Amino acid sequence: MLEKLPHAVGEALSGVRAGAQKAAFHTVAAQAPATLRVTSGAFADTAPIPARYTADGDGLSPPLAIAGVPDGAAALVLFVEDPDAPSPHPFVHLIAWNLRPEDQSLPEGAFASPAGDGTRQDLGRNSFQKEGWLPPDPPTGHGPHHYLFQAFALARPAELPAAPGRSALLDALQGNVIAKGMLTGIYERT
Repeated sequence: MLEKLPHAVGEALSGVRAGAQKAAFHTVAAQAPATLRVTSGAFADTAPIPARYTADGDGLSPPLAIAGVPDGAAALVLFVEDPDAPSPHPFVHLIAWNLRPEDQSLPEGAFASPAGDGTRQDLGRNSFQKEGWLPPDPPTGHGPHHYLFQAFALARPAELPAAPGRSALLDALQGNVIAKGMLTGIYERT
C-alpha cells in the first residue's frame, strides 16, 4: 500500500519518524533484563530483510528463534514494530501473544499473512487492523526502516481481549516482563 506513495512524498517525509525510543522494548519493558536472544535464519541482526518476507515478495513471516527464556516464564510475546514509520507511534507489524515458553522456534510462515493462514492463533491487530503479519512496506524514498522483532518473557500470561491492538498489549506488558530481547531487520525502497 505505501509503495504507491510517490517517491517525492516519501522523500518529503524522510525526517518524520516515530522514533525507536517509543518502541515497547524501550518504554514499558525498559527495566527488564535483555537476556533473550532473538535470531532468524533469514537475516542477521541489523541486516536487510529478504524481499520474500516483505510486501515486495511473498509477504511470509520470517523464521525466528528465541533463546534464553528464563525458568518460570509463563508466556512469550512477539511484537514487531517499525519506529521509522512517518506516524506518532511505531507502526505495528505483528502482535503474537501468549506463546508458550516452549515455542522458541517459529518457522517461516508461522503467522497469518497475505501469503497464508499461518499456524498461530493468538494474534493481535497490526496497524492495518488485521490479525497477523503485516509485511514491511515502507514508502519509496523514505530511507531505511528498522523492523524491531521484540520478544518478551512474561511472569504471568497476558490477559487481553481477542485481537488486541498496540495499546492493550502495552498495558498487558507493564510490570509483567521478566526478560526481553530484540532482533532488528532493515528494509528500504529506493
